[in-house]
Amino acid sequence: MQTARLARPSALFAAASLLLAGCGDAGTSATTAAVSLDNCGRTVRVEAPPERAVSLNQGTTEIMLSLGLADRMAGTATWTDPVMKGLEKANAKVARIADNNPSFERVLDAEPDFVAASFVSTLGKGGVATRDQFEKLGVPTYVSPSDCAGKDNSGDGDGARTDPLTAETVYGEVRDLAAVFGVKERGEELVAELKARMAKATAGIDASDVTLLYWFANSESPYMAGCCGAPGVMTRALGAKNVFDDTHDEWPQINWETVADRDPDVLVIGDLTRRSQTAESAEKKIAFLESDPVTRNMTAVRHQRYVLLSGQAMNPTIRTIEGVERVAAGLREFGLVK
Repeated sequence: MQTARLARPSALFAAASLLLAGCGDAGTSATTAAVSLDNCGRTVRVEAPPERAVSLNQGTTEIMLSLGLADRMAGTATWTDPVMKGLEKANAKVARIADNNPSFERVLDAEPDFVAASFVSTLGKGGVATRDQFEKLGVPTYVSPSDCAGKDNSGDGDGARTDPLTAETVYGEVRDLAAVFGVKERGEELVAELKARMAKATAGIDASDVTLLYWFANSESPYMAGCCGAPGVMTRALGAKNVFDDTHDEWPQINWETVADRDPDVLVIGDLTRRSQTAESAEKKIAFLESDPVTRNMTAVRHQRYVLLSGQAMNPTIRTIEGVERVAAGLREFGLVK
């Protein structure tokens, strides 16, 4: 068994080299030209459009599926929610190699020629494997810029933002992946669609008097959004205020007494289907809020002002636009916008 493990990397390298060479010979110059990207502090060079890509997080998976790349994907992993609406058929064509982080060996079994992840930690120490481990085998890697641009991931938590995330960074990821796969036109179409949805959701809305709180997971030591990640994109787009905009940590764990003291007007709640934390689903979160003596008298709880979002909408992904739409719709429904 150990011998087989040691032999695998060299076999993968040979297969990947042959695949890249074959792709380069078969295609047209418009789709097979090498692509070089500056990505999270390193240069990524892809010699030809990938044919066996593996996406290690749902965020990168949904971008690839939205770009019509299901037939060029060898596997996906790490899911918090059902796939984005409209992508069900495409997603069904792609093997799910793990619901959470797969082992390095399991990814290699898929014989990838390109590996993408939404988070630095996924392709870092303690994650699936480091970027160097893949790249030593000739497999290019890509990490979502939204998890490294203006962000410090050196601590033990989910990192801290030195600069607020913007939707443009998310659009940049779409364009990067479209370039890698030789489908730039599709990338521009998807970006234009996302921008139009953002403009429609925020048209004529003024939530400057509204305070929000974003709860991702865990009822014992809850993860609440700081100022500047994906929830920050939503908050700024609507002109509202996050009650924890005084912290730059991505998802600080904050006690309920402090939460109750901030007393937000609206609670934006993660409705997750995974089972790695307590109170993952919105149903369990709301049951906790309405029964706990510390939280049940909060303004948002008393008025049942809840906006439910997928975990992906609360992460920096193309579904962050979905988050803007849903929060805007909720604020209108609650009569809180001008």
